[in-house]
Amino acid sequence: MLWFGFGYKGFGQVALGEDLISSLPEVVKLKGAEVGDSMISRVIPSWSYTAFLTEDGSVLLSGFVGGCHVPYLCLPGIKCLDLLPTENVIILQFTDCVKCWAVNTLSPLLMHEKSVWKMDTCAGHNVAFPLVANGHIIPQAPFFRQLPTKCSAHKLVLGNEHVVLITTEGTLLTWGAGRHGQLGHGDLEDVQDPRIVDALHGVVMVDAAAGGWHSVGLSEGGDIYCWGWNESGQLGLPSKALAQEKANTEEAPTGADPAEASEFITIQAFPALIDLPHESEVIKISCGSRHTAAVTGSGDLYTWGWGKYGQLGHGNTMSLDHPQRVEYFSQNQLCVKEVSCKHWKTYVRCHQKIISAGLNHNDNGATI
Repeated sequence: MLWFGFGYKGFGQVALGEDLISSLPEVVKLKGAEVGDSMISRVIPSWSYTAFLTEDGSVLLSGFVGGCHVPYLCLPGIKCLDLLPTENVIILQFTDCVKCWAVNTLSPLLMHEKSVWKMDTCAGHNVAFPLVANGHIIPQAPFFRQLPTKCSAHKLVLGNEHVVLITTEGTLLTWGAGRHGQLGHGDLEDVQDPRIVDALHGVVMVDAAAGGWHSVGLSEGGDIYCWGWNESGQLGLPSKALAQEKANTEEAPTGADPAEASEFITIQAFPALIDLPHESEVIKISCGSRHTAAVTGSGDLYTWGWGKYGQLGHGNTMSLDHPQRVEYFSQNQLCVKEVSCKHWKTYVRCHQKIISAGLNHNDNGATI
């Protein structure tokens, strides 16, 4: 298993070189750390640092941690199950509790230091963090928000100002700020309590992702739905800003206005079905601030949206308003299994494809 990273790395995140950006995937290598590369189970970027969770529950942070540059800060053997890293605090989930520490106080002696906040949880309660029994965690005080008792939650994701939730029945609900259409209710109004996205009612949803001001849902059939802000093409819909940017770098016919050549979308307040090339079925999705990524069942990665810092992985800093396959992985016989985006960064987990009898197979044995 290999992890790759690309995008903004101006804070010195581990293993991604000294350049400001990386527009092509680079292998994550934890040289000199107390944990090995093969032990990484999850990678979760924050703004100025990246958090690595290992199979044995150790946590490693790399970048600017609490305002200081560290190649890596290792919290070994703490038996962490999951985490929510932010600039000011880091929230860790354990078997029987959730604890929060101030980032600027972290040290390898974490478990001996007093946490800012703690909440006991039911041991063995199997929900996807930041969900906990009867509610969910947020990265600022009071840190815990209760959900309506009638809401049987399966997965919850946090945008900058909004929340997306999938119930155990596959119903998608949203709430929070809505001025960019990120709630999907057909208007730009804020919503205080969880509300069903009517346009998707009856469609069984299995996954969701929340960007800065856009949302993405994945149906049981492998279809992607996007809604919210499309300023950088992050919805996979025609973007006026990108058309104007392209017109400024190319010669346009005299008298032609590229911004009026077709219908452009800045805000999409209803979920829109997005088609990937080759009718690909999607199995994983993730969002950065203004970019989106999707993993297909055949092990390909598609990205689109804002690309100024190489976070799309196409070897350039162009933005895209349509899904495009990241060729690096197929060219290197890599099968993508997981993607994790946040802010201006993207991390991907891969397996080497098995080549047998002239045919390529992914690690599930399916012929590619």
